[in-house]
Amino acid sequence: MISSLQHLVFCERQWALIFVERQWRDNVLTIEGKQLHERADSKEIENRPEVRIVRTLRLRSLELGLSGIADVIEFHRNGESGKDRWLPFPVEYKHGRERPDIADEVQLCAQALCLEEMLQTDVPRGAIFYGQPRRRMPVEFTPELRTTVKKLCERVRELIKSGVTPPPKYSKHCSNCSLVDECVPQIVEKRHAALYVEKLLIEIRRSMPGGLH
Repeated sequence: MISSLQHLVFCERQWALIFVERQWRDNVLTIEGKQLHERADSKEIENRPEVRIVRTLRLRSLELGLSGIADVIEFHRNGESGKDRWLPFPVEYKHGRERPDIADEVQLCAQALCLEEMLQTDVPRGAIFYGQPRRRMPVEFTPELRTTVKKLCERVRELIKSGVTPPPKYSKHCSNCSLVDECVPQIVEKRHAALYVEKLLIEIRRSMPGGLH
């Protein structure tokens, strides 16, 4: 799913809990996000003189193995070469503020790559609408961002093939995760650390003259 890529950027363990172990729990942030998307996801097509607005458009990329639904795709009129062309411009809606990572940009760029494959046209840019403040942030789909999306798709396949949920890496952003109670990052991280130390000590003892004592 296109939307799964933002979870992977945020935290590989969160991604695995949702898409491998099939766990989910709402919190205030996820509920607010759903409410904002309900207002955007109307499936209506709006025609204006210079732009056509399509909502809830299904997307897919056979090359990347991606599929999903775009909140809004604006088709802007471009009259170059004496012909009317309608250039796609994806818009993703987010309920909160701009994030410190690139998760939102990755999700939007993945939509653009799907559009390019489906429509056989270039999609150089799009925008993210943030609920706080209520404004758009323009996003350029640079070669670096496109490469990041493709590498994340490869990483998803690696995780699916392994079937293993990555260990937690506790940080302050864990408090914003709706799955923090299922993940219990502080407890599990300490357990993994203890096992690592125990394994390390065994290896050291084995390397000593006389082996284990």
